[in-house]
Amino acid sequence: MSSTIPTIPRFKTLINSIKFLRNPLTVIRGNMAEYGHTYRFYIGGIIPATFTADPAFIQHILQKNHRVYKKSPIHFDHLGHFVGKGLLTIDGDHWLRQRRLIQPSFHRSRLASLTHLMNEVIEERLAKFDEEIKAGPVNMAEHMMDMAFSIIMRSIFSISVPEEQVQKMSGQITQIQAFVIQLIRQPYLNWWRALSGKTKEHEALAADLEDAIRKLVHQRQDSGETRDDLLQMLLDSRYEDTGEAMNEQQLLDELKIIFVAGHETSANGLAWAWYLLSQHQDALTKIREELQQVVGERTVAFEDLPKLEYLSQVVDEILRMYPPAWITDRMAVEADEFNGIKIAKGAIVATYIYGAHHSPEHWDNPEAFRPERFAKNAKITAFAYLPFGGGPRLCIGNHFALMEMQLVIAEMARRYDFALEPGHEVVPQPLITLRPKDGVWMRFWRR
Repeated sequence: MSSTIPTIPRFKTLINSIKFLRNPLTVIRGNMAEYGHTYRFYIGGIIPATFTADPAFIQHILQKNHRVYKKSPIHFDHLGHFVGKGLLTIDGDHWLRQRRLIQPSFHRSRLASLTHLMNEVIEERLAKFDEEIKAGPVNMAEHMMDMAFSIIMRSIFSISVPEEQVQKMSGQITQIQAFVIQLIRQPYLNWWRALSGKTKEHEALAADLEDAIRKLVHQRQDSGETRDDLLQMLLDSRYEDTGEAMNEQQLLDELKIIFVAGHETSANGLAWAWYLLSQHQDALTKIREELQQVVGERTVAFEDLPKLEYLSQVVDEILRMYPPAWITDRMAVEADEFNGIKIAKGAIVATYIYGAHHSPEHWDNPEAFRPERFAKNAKITAFAYLPFGGGPRLCIGNHFALMEMQLVIAEMARRYDFALEPGHEVVPQPLITLRPKDGVWMRFWRR
């Protein structure tokens, strides 16, 4: 039996494309109020697609029938053009081969060795932060971006890279991502971007970023040193079928993907953490009590993390309310059907993660901050919570990101009291990731 779902007319999505560029969440909220959780629309007013926030449909696409779908070229051809053909931007046999090669480097047990590198960075950044907070309010979105980028740099290279270089590389990635978003959301202007030199300008940025990473890799190889970090794990990885290591270009592409996927998601999660905890002092008190009970005055170690159950629930609830990866899409490589909904070969399906996370059908009072939702034995609908995606393409760095968020929140919650700057409104801005639009301006004090 065929099931018809509503379609938003092409002219309406074209008219809305400017509004969508500015604030997709508002446009989508209006669409869902009028058309329900699943409907057809036109991306940028041009490309026909199916949209869904239904967890069962999302599970069908990402897990149960994942072989019928591949990553949509709309996003990943553009992103891949600038950051290379790494795990995030490739598909098929190439993806599977890379996943099998890299997966062990991100296994929870291997990440134990990175805890001390993360803690080193946290200590260094907070020594500077202590001085910065004396001057007045601070933008926690910027501070957490710096913190997360420094953590990913140290976790990969285990050396202290000069501050100016860290800032430059982080800025390049932010500029490239913002440009990719424009290419996706307003495809009808891409001819102008090519003609005006904007595309070339961003290709040059990407080439400069790759060159900086190549130099750091060569520095390691020339030193002859062996270190306990992500770069070493990747250099030591060997393909099952040939016993060979990755070639240099593939290694650089994977490192660029780790930078892109690995710092902004964690940074945004942490920025939202300070906003939410400033509004929920009861949760902050519970975090502090648990830390005192489990670790006392010492630094949180890897083996402490499983015992910090409430802190883990807080992190899960932050990622439910503000999932950094707020939407993703797939393209059907052959015709498919879900509950009578026909999906043609070549059709795009957009899976709305933010919508699944905020669905009143699957969450009681979804707009309320309630970490207890994630207590042990809590019943959560499959694919109603997927901050790291789902199915075989579940984010390879999920344990890394969770560990990083727990360590940063633990240390800062113990060290500081804080409050949102009066009159500052925190608004979500969905780019490739969900970030706070004008930052998160706050005041911090040493406890």
